[in-house]
Amino acid sequence: MTAFGDDPFSERQLNFVASQRIGIATRPRLKGEYPGLYAITWDSLGERSFSYWRSDSAARRLADDRAALRQSLTGRDLIRVSGITLAILTEEARRNLHDALTRARTEGAKVAFDTNRRPAFWPDAHDARKAMTELLEISDIALPSWPDERVLFGDASPEEACRRLRSLGVSEVALKLGADGVLIVAEGVQKVIPGLRNIIPLDTTGAGGGFNGAYLAARLIGHPVEIAARIAIKLAAEVIEGYGALAKPDALRRCWAEANTRALI
Repeated sequence: MTAFGDDPFSERQLNFVASQRIGIATRPRLKGEYPGLYAITWDSLGERSFSYWRSDSAARRLADDRAALRQSLTGRDLIRVSGITLAILTEEARRNLHDALTRARTEGAKVAFDTNRRPAFWPDAHDARKAMTELLEISDIALPSWPDERVLFGDASPEEACRRLRSLGVSEVALKLGADGVLIVAEGVQKVIPGLRNIIPLDTTGAGGGFNGAYLAARLIGHPVEIAARIAIKLAAEVIEGYGALAKPDALRRCWAEANTRALI
């Protein structure tokens, strides 16, 4: 769910998501607006840095229209929010989003939140902590990354980060530990699910998004948290073995097929 411009790049975005059978809810096309732009620079280990041109992107207005926002979030089973979304919205738009998510949650939706910290988008760390904490207080599932939590909130360990998140009312935490896997705290389970070995990363862009999508999809169809995490780790590994924030078309299907094999479980 975002907002689109009326330019050729926005048209290509819309055509692509339609080709993948992805809906766009009731999001508007804004006359004279454009998508944000970013460039990625990689180092020899596949880690990346970003340069952004998005101060006037259409996406910054995705929560301006309260009625359209409410309509987009009505009737959903699960809504995943990114910290990048919070960072690009105005204070008023953040309140609109918070109110719409609260309403959707009372109507039965679950809210998942990945803090996904991008320092360049925030005026200061205090603003980021405040906005993220307020969103976490109405979240059911947290999908943060340990480096983000350590730097932004000063947690001394992954376990301490999970305790803080749970104290805010989050019932399920999947804390991403990079190559070391993920720490799961939910359903009476507190366990590190190890990462896959012998993975040679080409580009880590999209690894977190790939993990989130696979994990949440697995949870929606009833997989327990440990199996969901293993599926998600495998898909994230698929993403980082190629350039660009996309997995191969059959990647999720293959990860899913392995969910019940002895090697994965």
